[in-house]
Amino acid sequence: MSGNYDGYKTVAERAEASFTEKKSEFIGYIAPCKTEAEALSFIEEIRKLHRKATHNCYAYILRDNNIGRHSDDGEPSGTAGAPMFEVLKKEGLTDVCCVVTRYFGGVLLGAGGLVRAYTNGVKIAVEAARIKEMKIAERVKISLDYSLYGKMGAVFSEFDVRTEKEEFGTGVEIVLFVEAGKAEEFCERVKDVCFGRVGIERVEVVEYDFGGGLLGR
Repeated sequence: MSGNYDGYKTVAERAEASFTEKKSEFIGYIAPCKTEAEALSFIEEIRKLHRKATHNCYAYILRDNNIGRHSDDGEPSGTAGAPMFEVLKKEGLTDVCCVVTRYFGGVLLGAGGLVRAYTNGVKIAVEAARIKEMKIAERVKISLDYSLYGKMGAVFSEFDVRTEKEEFGTGVEIVLFVEAGKAEEFCERVKDVCFGRVGIERVEVVEYDFGGGLLGR
């Protein structure tokens, strides 16, 4: 991860949503996946769950080897998998797999209707999910006197840090996360504000959801 501070968006956990279009039921499922094996396992799980469904179309995008795949699963070519894939791309999502299950209701939708339906299946699944804004971050530990603690608020706000914990003993110890690309400048700013009377330990580099928390790995 060193030197590469690009962030990415994914879903925090599985989500699903459904709708009916001209008597056909569409169910959109979305899940976080880091590998192609995980994506294929999720697809197979949904297929087993809906063995009697007319179609289980899918699309997935992974950071691992920049993999992207999609399938129409028997629908007319280009009416399901490709539109689903485009929605995931437009949303800027990666490490994600989406399956849209269809139970045919007896009324043909036509090519345009199918594209709209499968596109909607992904959109409502994405809307039902919690999106994670993952960034490469550094966990930093700061030790300082109580007299300097009040100076930290403005610095933390300026660098948009996330505090993990604060401990108050003979002094104050703060553990926080700051975007990796800003870590060097942040540490220098803290030193300046504290006139050098501060202990700073750059503990580790991690993936961190700046909207929610540390990514479990």
